[in-house]
Amino acid sequence: MDLSDTQDYAIQAKLAGVIGATVFDRVFAGVRFAEVDGPLLYVHAKDESIAAEIEDDFALVIADLATEILKQVIEVVVVLPKVFQ
Repeated sequence: MDLSDTQDYAIQAKLAGVIGATVFDRVFAGVRFAEVDGPLLYVHAKDESIAAEIEDDFALVIADLATEILKQVIEVVVVLPKVFQ
C-alpha cells in the first residue's frame, strides 16, 4: 500500500519532534516514507550513506512511530537510496 502524503508528513513530523530539528534536517532532507507491505515500511533516501545511517540509527524509532500513525504493526524499515529506485 502506498502511503498518502498525509501519512508521510505525519511520520516526518513525529520523527522531527523526537530527534530534533537539527538532526532531522541533516539526515531526513528529501526522504520519503513511501510504502507499506505487511510489516515492512519502505523509505526512499537521497543516497546510500543516508540510507545506511537511517537504517542503523533510526529504524526502531521510525517503526514505532509508523506503527502508531498507520495503526498497523511495522517490524522492519527498509531504506532504499535513490540509485536503487
